[in-house]
Amino acid sequence: MPRQNRVTPEGDVVASPARGLFMGNRGILHDAAGQLGRARWRNRVWICCQLSFRGRHRPVMAPGAYTELFFLDEAVALAAGHRPCAECRREDFIRFRKAFGGDMKAAQIDAALHAARAVPRAFRQRRHHADAPALPDGTFLLHPDDGVACLVLGDAVLPFSQAGYGAGRARPEGRVVVLTPEPTIRALAGGYRPVLHPSSGALPGKGGRERPATA
Repeated sequence: MPRQNRVTPEGDVVASPARGLFMGNRGILHDAAGQLGRARWRNRVWICCQLSFRGRHRPVMAPGAYTELFFLDEAVALAAGHRPCAECRREDFIRFRKAFGGDMKAAQIDAALHAARAVPRAFRQRRHHADAPALPDGTFLLHPDDGVACLVLGDAVLPFSQAGYGAGRARPEGRVVVLTPEPTIRALAGGYRPVLHPSSGALPGKGGRERPATA
């Protein structure tokens, strides 16, 4: 049976057998039975890590150890409020920090992200509104027609699922509900390029992206 450790762009942590491109960490979220509670919102350090690093191995969701979280890709991790790990993804962290606001310390970035991603004492994701045409690639929004979480990529938005992205839909007009925290959107607008799942049709590496056809 799948463990409850797969993160959605809406910030939920669900059980899914699908595999993702990245692992994450935001502290110890599970109990001895592997169940998650409100502790998932307590820690201010939310990071997005490589799946493997220097040959390290650890049992998943071991008692008393941090809860391993998994993401379809980096855009999902960013939407949920995570940032690149400063150890296993050092170069990505430096690029993110530069686009985020220059020479900020990791603790300052974490504090800014925590204020932007969580509603105090409500244990849920903070959302905001923005003009859809102005959102940078890599942002997640809720489609105004049906509320589906979609990745912004070029002229299209791609519906999210744990297995990958669906066929592109035309980017909405007007104001929409945005999932990606506002400070992270500024980093995306400032040039940070998240690693996207192959189902997005994105080009490999960190350069330009293909713009998928819209339905």
